[in-house]
Amino acid sequence: MLLVVAIALVACSDGNMHVNLPAPVQSTTLGVGDEFELRIAGEEKLPTTFIVAPDGTADFPFVNRLKIEGLEPQQIAELVRGQLIEKEFYTNPSVSVLVKSYNSKRIEIIGEVKKPGSLPLEPGMTLFRAISLSGGFGGMADKGSVTIRRRVNGVMKIVKVDVGKIIDNKMDDVPLQAGDTINVEQTIM
Repeated sequence: MLLVVAIALVACSDGNMHVNLPAPVQSTTLGVGDEFELRIAGEEKLPTTFIVAPDGTADFPFVNRLKIEGLEPQQIAELVRGQLIEKEFYTNPSVSVLVKSYNSKRIEIIGEVKKPGSLPLEPGMTLFRAISLSGGFGGMADKGSVTIRRRVNGVMKIVKVDVGKIIDNKMDDVPLQAGDTINVEQTIM
């Protein structure tokens, strides 16, 4: 029985073509530090670029400070539109919001990469892309031993990935989500 368990563990770790990690949860809500454009049709002279302040707010022309942290872009557009109507600046304004950068959504990459640190999460970002943005593998990197840590429903899920198999097209790249931590381990000499 012990032999069967040992064989199963080796098979899972060495021949793993799929990573046992829940699919990333994509979120387009805005958070502190995110930069976005807000436009009111016909008002080209008003400021258009805004950053979510540390208290989760942003100051807009005519409507002043509004709490926007945790809102989707279309919710922000509707909120501002409603305030413009309520304060009688416009009767039927057209308001649009476009996110320029999600600075609140980040991943951490540590270990044997050339530039470890925090990276802003790009839409559709994968493990291989994160390693590339960190300058690539360091000279002592063990491409077969890269750990991803992801919090799922309050529980830390940890998986080991062989990035060499991704490079060799033997397995799919791993999609990332905000809050993931990647550790590129060092080879043992």
